[in-house]
Amino acid sequence: MSKVLLLTSTRESAAEVLPSLSLLGHAVRLARPSADVMLGLSAPASGQGDAGSPDAVLVDARRDLVQVKELLRQVSSTGVPVLAVISEGAWAAVSADWGAADVILNTAGPGEVEARIRLAIGRAGTQVAVPAEEVRSGELVIDEATYSARIRGVALDLTFKEFELLKFLAQHPKRVFTRSQLLQEVWGYDYFGGTRTVDVHVRRLRAKLGTENEALIGTVRNVGYKFVPARQEGRRASPGAANSDGNRPGRRDTAPRGQTTASTGNGASR
Repeated sequence: MSKVLLLTSTRESAAEVLPSLSLLGHAVRLARPSADVMLGLSAPASGQGDAGSPDAVLVDARRDLVQVKELLRQVSSTGVPVLAVISEGAWAAVSADWGAADVILNTAGPGEVEARIRLAIGRAGTQVAVPAEEVRSGELVIDEATYSARIRGVALDLTFKEFELLKFLAQHPKRVFTRSQLLQEVWGYDYFGGTRTVDVHVRRLRAKLGTENEALIGTVRNVGYKFVPARQEGRRASPGAANSDGNRPGRRDTAPRGQTTASTGNGASR
């Protein structure tokens, strides 16, 4: 028996979303369609049993495919196998960029549903775990595993999109991205908002980074934005290091060998 999390925006039960699921022995719980559920930022719907970490996630993709595709991309990044439950008319829209491990027709029989869930969990278990990336730049640390960003060890209160935008820019330091490119990479190709959205998120990010670190996100006039890595402080010169004139600090000049220095007294030196 596996623990299955079903994300759906409807008020329907699991048996109504995927009828065959009720005939199987899996422990199923429902939750609203949000990546926050997977990140542990919100609890699942009440009365659905122990939260725990699911073995597989089913996403109700029978309606509103634009929002569902974005949700699938977010949830699939958590490492838990994700399967999309689709209707007959959604076959034409299914593509690899959904990020789903597999798709299940909502009218599929219990044998097929069981096999697809079992195979998805099995494939996920045999994959080699890749350590989550941690990006560091000066006082900023971006931890992809915990979806958190910290300045001097203090966590920044970032929304999901603010974190994704900061992470994407930091993963491509010094590279300039247009607003349209950022919309495609962070918000997805199906986002219908304007490029002004990018400006708003950049402004909020800079405010949360603070005046000392806001320059990490640079603006390229008439083009877009880039991540500017923090400068490393130069090394302090060692006490024995030579100055620009070749002399070592703290050492007095001496007269050339063979030349007598003048005496500070009244008579000449002997």
